Amino acid sequence: MILDRINKVNDIKNIDPSEYEELAAEIRGFLLDKISITGGHLASNLGVVELTMALHLAFEFPDDKIVWDVGHQAYTHKILSGRKEEFSKLRVYGGISGFPKRRESNCDCFDTGHSSTSISAALGIVNGNQINQNNSHVAAVIGDGALTGGMAYEALNNAASLKRNFIIILNDNEMSISENVGGMSKYLSRIRAGGKYNDLKAGVATTLEKIPGIGDSIVKGIKKAKSSVKQIFVPGMFFENMGITYLGPVNGHNINEMLGILNEAKNIDHPVLIHVLTKKGKGYPLAERYPSSFHGVGPFNKQTGRPYDRKPKATYTDVVSTTLVELAEKNHKITTITAAMPDGTGLKLFKKAFPSRFFDVGIAEEHAVTFAAGLSTTGLKPYVAIYSSFLQRAYDQILHDVCIQNLPIVFLIDRSGLVGGDGETHQGIFDISFLSCIPNMNIFAPKNKDELIDILHFSVDFDLPLAIRYPRGETYRGLEEYNEPIVFGKSEIIYKERDIVLLAVGNMVRSAVEVRERLKEKGFLVSIVNVRFIKPIDECCIDSLIESHNLIVTMEENVINGGFGEKVLRYIHNRQYAIDVLNIAIPNIYVEHGNVTMLQKETGIDVNSIVNKIIEKKDFAK
Repeated sequence: MILDRINKVNDIKNIDPSEYEELAAEIRGFLLDKISITGGHLASNLGVVELTMALHLAFEFPDDKIVWDVGHQAYTHKILSGRKEEFSKLRVYGGISGFPKRRESNCDCFDTGHSSTSISAALGIVNGNQINQNNSHVAAVIGDGALTGGMAYEALNNAASLKRNFIIILNDNEMSISENVGGMSKYLSRIRAGGKYNDLKAGVATTLEKIPGIGDSIVKGIKKAKSSVKQIFVPGMFFENMGITYLGPVNGHNINEMLGILNEAKNIDHPVLIHVLTKKGKGYPLAERYPSSFHGVGPFNKQTGRPYDRKPKATYTDVVSTTLVELAEKNHKITTITAAMPDGTGLKLFKKAFPSRFFDVGIAEEHAVTFAAGLSTTGLKPYVAIYSSFLQRAYDQILHDVCIQNLPIVFLIDRSGLVGGDGETHQGIFDISFLSCIPNMNIFAPKNKDELIDILHFSVDFDLPLAIRYPRGETYRGLEEYNEPIVFGKSEIIYKERDIVLLAVGNMVRSAVEVRERLKEKGFLVSIVNVRFIKPIDECCIDSLIESHNLIVTMEENVINGGFGEKVLRYIHNRQYAIDVLNIAIPNIYVEHGNVTMLQKETGIDVNSIVNKIIEKKDFAK
């Protein structure tokens, strides 16, 4: 196999051009084999094989730099830079990441994981190189979906003043995770459909070269009129008007064509954007046909495309999806908003049922929140569904545009807590901390499926900002017999004994039940409180537990700094209660990729670790 000759960076330069297509096919086969076993991002990586090969042929690594926007499409880059043998542990704890990581290789120049950051980061590297008198090349690879994010435009605006080579590669596959929306998507569609400008440019150049004596002078004259010609044939001429040379569109699956345009771009002494057309999922018919379904996958059967775990399991996202539709049928003021993730957040069903009340704003979380604030002022009831790790991007808007005005917006915070294989950039372990310090914000975490349904019903008439955080994956069906009506700011006592009380947040209630069983085997009497409202904390409940208990244990799947446990500890301290408090939470660290069960153990919030910490605390108190 040709791929056997790729063992370290720049080995691809020793491959004969006649073997490029075969190598591309082998890389696709390799990716399919590995991802079908480990899981990962499939469709996006299949779509950029030739593009990545061309970059590795045109650039000198690690001196030259590539910043991959989001970064989940960098698998071929990892293969070509010498990490092929590590793919058996892709996204496995202790193995290689599914995203670029500087600690993995000096060919990864910038850690990525969220959208629309690549141009900013690469521009910083370009300017740093200029100061350091380093003439190496820098490229940012950004998808058409990521170009809907506002940060990309801020960077483009800044890049326009650069007097130095900087290559921006627009990977245009007409898809981000879901179908692209908005004006930029329509603009790029017009360019895709109309190759007239590039055909004209090529034809004119060829013709003029044949005119003896006067060809050069005519070319100079035409250059002065080029902008006017482009205005006719390229709608908007968006990038050129910003001072960024536009090249393309170019076929992103033709390596020689890509290599030629990259070498041309390297000689331009200012920013240049190469518009590359690719097909997401290329080479695997099922991924080509259903790119959204094969965006991020678990282990699956290559022949059928079906996951090995075929049993349908209701997820918290599914519960949100069906409940919102039921509520919206009765309440015409309910609207929903997503930032380019109608599938991932479960709003696709709502979109189908109420298209005029559903809004996909593109990869623009900041805009999504302020847009929701505007909707709210008209008397509508917006529900903003965003993953926990992505909601961080809209922090100022939550604080400034929602909470200062005390607007009754509901934030549906999906993927709260540990999420597994995507690692540091996607773990939802900070939302309690960054939201609970904002005045007027209220935070709720359901213990199970039924309580999630109940809080959604409660939220319809709730007239303050409310964040509902829930984990990724299958719903917990336990404790269904405990279902007290939701009262604002009040917790639910599940078991009331004495000695130890477990104050458990959301999905940690499930763990608390197991912890209690283990402790009772050792002779302890244990109460469990389902916290429900993380903010405001139920001070009356804590007051009522003080006299009959001598240890309060808080349990949350959030970092300890700024979390629920710290709030309880501060309250106990301020009231000068004589009771021990043990905070069970994730250390204030970034948690890498891996199986969630393994990550819980490594961060000390699994059942065994909690039981041991409690026993150690009790023994110390003796």
